[in-house]
Amino acid sequence: MTSSFQFFTFPLCILLILHSSTTLSQPTATAPPPAGPTNITKILEKAGQYTVLLRLFRMTQLGNQINTQLNNSDQGITLFAPTDNAFSALKPGLLNSLSDQQKVELVQFHVVPMFLSTSQFQTVSNPLRTQAGDTTRYMFPLNITTNGIQVNISTGVVNATVANSIYSDGSLAVYQVDTVLLPMRMFGPPAPAPVPVPAKKSKKTNAGDDSPAADDGRVSADVSSGVGLNQNLLGFIVGPVVLVMFCL
Repeated sequence: MTSSFQFFTFPLCILLILHSSTTLSQPTATAPPPAGPTNITKILEKAGQYTVLLRLFRMTQLGNQINTQLNNSDQGITLFAPTDNAFSALKPGLLNSLSDQQKVELVQFHVVPMFLSTSQFQTVSNPLRTQAGDTTRYMFPLNITTNGIQVNISTGVVNATVANSIYSDGSLAVYQVDTVLLPMRMFGPPAPAPVPVPAKKSKKTNAGDDSPAADDGRVSADVSSGVGLNQNLLGFIVGPVVLVMFCL
């Protein structure tokens, strides 16, 4: 009985020793490294089909500016990203005809300086300010409307639809749009000329105040005539009197 027990326990001990040595020799699992700073360029590169937008980001340095803003501000950013097919639908040569400043404004027009989740599209206030300007009609605003789950964007020149969400982390939201957003300031009719401000009317003076100023010349002439008449009359009377006295 004893020999049989020893026969079974000896191999069991060997297995326990081997298992313990194997477990101790395994390296301790390390925690994954912390996520790096948000990078809009890498997000678009991973998503694919955004080569034209990425090229504009590099040309205008807007990609770096967005990354800096994301990692140094709590305000958040929403990007409406047109696909390569959306850019292909533009008039040939349109992008090349834009100045460097206009290219900057075009890219900024697709950036909203606040984080917008899909649910916030239902309650967002229009017009919506973009990175390119403010909410004035010709200063690069957007208007967003919803119809069920569909999100529509109007620029005053084109209408676009949000196709899907590419990325969202509570700070950055990237949405695919099927049309390049063209701003009114660059592609719409000319802004109407400002209404001229009417000139201020001069303060009216009383009629009595105007009379002396208007009649100064006439009054002076009348006074001079009166003085001359009195002198002639005096000479006409005094002359004969003196002559009579002289004769006496």
